[in-house]
Amino acid sequence: MIALNHTHDPAARSWLASANLPGCDFPIQNLPIAVFRHFREDEAFRGGIAIGDQVIDLARVVVVGCLEGRAAEAALAGAYHNLNVLMALGPDAWQALRHGLFDLLKEGAEGPKVDALRTCLIPQVAVEYNVPAQIGDYTHFDTSIHHAAHSGADAVPPNFAWLPLAYHGRVSSIGVSGQAFHRPQGQSLPAGATAPVFGPSQNLDYALELGIYIGPGNDLGHSIGLDQAEAHIFGVCLLNDWSARDIQAWEAQAFGPFLSKSFATTVSPWIVSMEALAPYRQAWSRPEAAPKPLPYLDAASNHAAGALDIQLEVAIQTAQRSAAGAEAVRVSQTSFRHQYWTAAQMLAHHTVGGCNLQPGDLLGTGAISGPTPAEAGTLLELTQGGRAPITLSAPGAADEQRAFLQDGDTVILRGWCEKPGAARIGFGECQGTVLPARSNG
Repeated sequence: MIALNHTHDPAARSWLASANLPGCDFPIQNLPIAVFRHFREDEAFRGGIAIGDQVIDLARVVVVGCLEGRAAEAALAGAYHNLNVLMALGPDAWQALRHGLFDLLKEGAEGPKVDALRTCLIPQVAVEYNVPAQIGDYTHFDTSIHHAAHSGADAVPPNFAWLPLAYHGRVSSIGVSGQAFHRPQGQSLPAGATAPVFGPSQNLDYALELGIYIGPGNDLGHSIGLDQAEAHIFGVCLLNDWSARDIQAWEAQAFGPFLSKSFATTVSPWIVSMEALAPYRQAWSRPEAAPKPLPYLDAASNHAAGALDIQLEVAIQTAQRSAAGAEAVRVSQTSFRHQYWTAAQMLAHHTVGGCNLQPGDLLGTGAISGPTPAEAGTLLELTQGGRAPITLSAPGAADEQRAFLQDGDTVILRGWCEKPGAARIGFGECQGTVLPARSNG
């Protein structure tokens, strides 16, 4: 695991004033990466680093030559239309890029290279984003014991305590923040019915999750040990695993989710590095009565600092509130530290059977829920399966109720790390909007 270094200094400031503002998601200690281009311009997407309210254009960084050595090599790898080449280079290259830019951005830095870097800045309000990697495979885990216990099932599956459960997700429907999708259609079995019906999902839900991008992969037949797993993690983003709960309840009785999950998954544009998250590590623990993990899922390093205290929240903006100019309503807040399985354990389990991961592969954590009702990561939990609708109440518009999502609803996920003695590390936002079902199915 990455040790703290000068890039984590909470007192460090940038010559870019917007990076030093209170509550800024992207201070000099963060430096997350995305794929962007000028908004509505006919130009190629390429990698960019966030600092304050600006994007550092890595393609421009290469042209002006303000970085050297391994940092310059990493910048070149990040200048492509996706980040797969950079992901494959590994932690030494990622760190060289982070440290090289940090040294040029810090308050008091000056000289020709700093002047050159200033020419690489583009306002974030002037750009649009794309999915940051060519995702070869998407694996969706279920790692929250609280979500499993509060989702309406009769009981938590007995194998949940022994392995990180997962299924294979659909890559082609993954979109970046701002994604709008039509309400899915499929079969469901209404309460009391003996035969299914076909139609638009009536129980459309979000799932508050994190996405984990893979860096260097592993050869087919060779597993990645738990102690080495994080060297294969490029970084973390926000992820919304949209779910049609009524379709899911019917189709998942044999094999697992299919149409109920394949219609859309939304990721945030910014990927936060494991190095930036280092100050927010916590000890990972289990309830005393829980079984000890099998040896391949157990390590002293994972116990000591496997958990990450990433704060997460969900807000809903309705069509009615938007028309009235009112703000979205926050409906829940929780932390990733509550997960039953860590990111390293997910990766180690994924490869233990010989599965070969590749740069750009994406792992979803599953819904992130805490122990209290207010920390639920889905409407399924918040509304007790739709039986107890929540009230969206805030100034600016009339109250509304939601059991599940309605057409026109926009769900906004936010994430950040914050504590005394450390710089705030933000993830930005992940937004997605529900459109009406298509009439032709």
